[in-house]
Amino acid sequence: MKKVLLLAVLLCISAKINAQIEAEKNLIKKTEEAAKVLDDTIKNGWKTKGKITFLFNQANFNNWVAGGENSFSGNLGIDYKIDYKKDNFSWENRFLASYGILQTQNTDFEKKTDDQIEINSIVAKKTKGYWYYSFLVNFRTQFTKGYVYSKDSNGAEIRTQNTNFMSPGYLLFGPGMYWKKTDNFKLNLAPLTAKFTFVDSFYTSIPGYVDNSYFGVDANKSVLFQLGFNASAYYKFNIMENVTAENYLSLYSNYLEKPQNIDINYNLNIVMKINKVLSANLNFQAIYDDDAFAGFQTKEVFGVGVNYNF
Repeated sequence: MKKVLLLAVLLCISAKINAQIEAEKNLIKKTEEAAKVLDDTIKNGWKTKGKITFLFNQANFNNWVAGGENSFSGNLGIDYKIDYKKDNFSWENRFLASYGILQTQNTDFEKKTDDQIEINSIVAKKTKGYWYYSFLVNFRTQFTKGYVYSKDSNGAEIRTQNTNFMSPGYLLFGPGMYWKKTDNFKLNLAPLTAKFTFVDSFYTSIPGYVDNSYFGVDANKSVLFQLGFNASAYYKFNIMENVTAENYLSLYSNYLEKPQNIDINYNLNIVMKINKVLSANLNFQAIYDDDAFAGFQTKEVFGVGVNYNF
């Protein structure tokens, strides 16, 4: 009798477990179907979204015996998205631009704290699940001249022009596969990506101005062509309430020369929202490109931001 009761209990438990598993499977299936329906029912047509951010920092000293130097820095940034959707076809575009300056009391020059223009565009045709056929275009350059700073024999600060608009300028494009789970989590793989590096021939035609090459462009040339594999990923998530982290990573390997030297471009943007207008913003960027510099280049911009959404 005890064995029969034990068997009955075990059968009941097994039935409950199986029912729970089936319920969970049905819930997952319904969630995926709901997500697909939501994606399929997003309105066709154009959708735009933009934000302008002004970051600023100031330090002021008056009879401050511990020492210090008056300074002011400001950074203006624009982030504009314009997307198009028609059934299984989509076209996503994002324009990023920022420019910042630093002025200190005891220097003869205003110095840049940020200077970039970037355009990302991806055309995609849905296949199955979260996968799309895609074609990616990426363009990067800067607004104004860049300088290398040093001091002369008298200790006075001098500067030497080193970069400018479209010097360098980067253009990447190529077909691939696009995986997009949400607008906040996506990945593009492009195994046949063309990359052009443009420079002003002014920099490559001056004897002794650069050693061997300038951003990989040989002397008396203005363009470098590369062909390789490009992988790019985007992930945005909430760290905590009113604090978001936006990550963008791009990797490129040139098939034609030194494929093991992978170009890396990583951006991290953390926004700590105070209210609709004010936020504290941290932007960190790390670049590895041995054509430009044999090592990591890093940039960090932090400040209180005034935001305008449109």
